[in-house]
Amino acid sequence: MITLDDRLLDAHARNDRTGLIALYAEAADTAHDIDAACFYLTHAYVFALEKGDPATEVLYQRLKAEGRV
Repeated sequence: MITLDDRLLDAHARNDRTGLIALYAEAADTAHDIDAACFYLTHAYVFALEKGDPATEVLYQRLKAEGRV
C-alpha cells in the first residue's frame, strides 16, 4: 500500500508543485492534532504561493482561522 508519506516523497522527487499542494493539504486534513495540521497547511500554502495557485487564498484562510498568520 502506498502511504501519504510515500506520495509526498514521490511528488518532491518529481518537483510536482501541484501535487505537493494537494498532498500537504490532505496531510493537514488527516493530521491528529492542530499543530501538525498547521505544519502541513503551511507547506501547502508556501508551495501554492510559489506556484501562484488559486488554492493560496483557501489555505491562507485555514491558517488564519487557527491564528497562524
